[in-house]
Amino acid sequence: MESSRWIAAVASIWIQCSCGASYAFGIYSPLLKSSQGYDQSTLDLISVFKDIGANAGILSGFLYSTTATNSRHQSSSFFRRPWVVHAAGAIQCFIGYFFMWLAVTGAIHRPHVPVMCLLMFLAAHAQTFFNTANVVTAVQNFPEYSGTIVGIMKGFLGLSGAILIQVYQTISRGKPSTFLLMMALLPPIFSLVLMWFVRVHLVPNRDENEKKYLNGFALNSVVVAAYLMFLIILRNTVSLSPWMYTLTLVILLVLLSSPIKIAMKAHKEDLKRSSQTFLNTSLMNDSNSFNSENPDDCPEVPTDIIYDKPKSEDILYIEELNLFQAMRTTNFWLLFVAMLCGMGSGMATINNISQIGESLGYTSVERSTLVSLWSIWNFLGRFGAGYVSDIFLHRRGWARPLFSTLTLAAMAAGHIIIALGFPGNLYVGSILVGVCYGSQWSLMPTITSEIFGVLHMGTIFNTIAVASPIGSYIFSVRLIGYIYDKEASGEGNLCSGTHCFMISFFILAAVSFFGFLVAFVLFMKTTRFYKTVVLRRLRNSGRG
Repeated sequence: MESSRWIAAVASIWIQCSCGASYAFGIYSPLLKSSQGYDQSTLDLISVFKDIGANAGILSGFLYSTTATNSRHQSSSFFRRPWVVHAAGAIQCFIGYFFMWLAVTGAIHRPHVPVMCLLMFLAAHAQTFFNTANVVTAVQNFPEYSGTIVGIMKGFLGLSGAILIQVYQTISRGKPSTFLLMMALLPPIFSLVLMWFVRVHLVPNRDENEKKYLNGFALNSVVVAAYLMFLIILRNTVSLSPWMYTLTLVILLVLLSSPIKIAMKAHKEDLKRSSQTFLNTSLMNDSNSFNSENPDDCPEVPTDIIYDKPKSEDILYIEELNLFQAMRTTNFWLLFVAMLCGMGSGMATINNISQIGESLGYTSVERSTLVSLWSIWNFLGRFGAGYVSDIFLHRRGWARPLFSTLTLAAMAAGHIIIALGFPGNLYVGSILVGVCYGSQWSLMPTITSEIFGVLHMGTIFNTIAVASPIGSYIFSVRLIGYIYDKEASGEGNLCSGTHCFMISFFILAAVSFFGFLVAFVLFMKTTRFYKTVVLRRLRNSGRG
């Protein structure tokens, strides 16, 4: 199959669907605890290394940037470099999950806790390599609609946990050790097979129908999310027979394979347009060849009509900034603090949502449903924020940080709803917090590419993503855990009632509101830059 930017997008989507095992930790964590003789605090320690590995993707960003540096305008080998990042991720994924599988099955002696923490870190860290290669390559292939394509990539990553669980429950339900073996093999195989198609394809004259085909990918992701939500609700309400699990998986695989049809159609249109452009260029060269001896006849191209000259530090952003240059700007730290508030408080919510439900009297089925549906709300935020922000950027010229501002304000409202503890509050609150949390994961990488450049995008946005585990530790362990333990009483150190989490979530609401203020400052600082540089760059590239 001939590679193209559309085929690259489909290959990236399929890799994203296979590499989100960190979102399915609950499947094998009980087996990990029982087989290794861990207590709850030790298991929590290992899960912290999972969160750090899944979010600290600085190394993957450096690797991607290093392979691309100084090759931007030359050597076709640049177009093949993402495979290096994929291969590094595949190796880590196999080592981490395979040795964990050996440990839980008793094939090797029990590893010491630090060794298990390292294995968990490697397994989760592989996700950042897959994600960096796919997201950064996609942004370079579709620069005019970076929000949409990042939303699609991040959205499928958010759905991957639910997808992998569907595969596991069909193949070997009730054997979590098999899930670990599946994770040791499935993502590396997918990556090693598909990584050759994930390349950067520079298209000088872009198709006006490009958005139409991206909308096709977007619609497919929404259909997959709706189908998974249906399966989650169905699985938590009725008991399915084995043949029904097989049927539902087949339908899911058919839905996931459908983007290839869109890609093939779009690729054919690209080839047709390229052929026509080549023909027109040849004719123009022939007609101008008679005047080639008099260069004064060639009109001079004005350079001041492309961009207005921005002021102060915005001039830096016209060039590609590396991580250290970006870290010397105010905008980097504004974005980092905003993500610390948004991502950190959102992750703290999902880490404690089951305990919150238990304290408020939700049944085990209701709590399980809430946890499962979180992946759907996460997807809607990841996809929706990127897609909607693209629409308003192109049509109204709204700077993308505005949407970080709006989602952080909505997240503060979600935390307040959870704190109030009225009947059904967790359903409403988890939807708001889940959607707003997911939106940060598509807005942040896109904003990074627009204000710092795409060449070192992987390194910069993965550095900012470290805000997520840092915030999770501060807000989940130091805040929620500490206050819960003070409020708890009786056997098992349990707490019942609205008071268990009320103070914590009012504080999280204040944290999110502070993030809103920080994001608003970033929005005000970059509004002129978006109008004078980003928007004009998009419009000029759209003219071909």
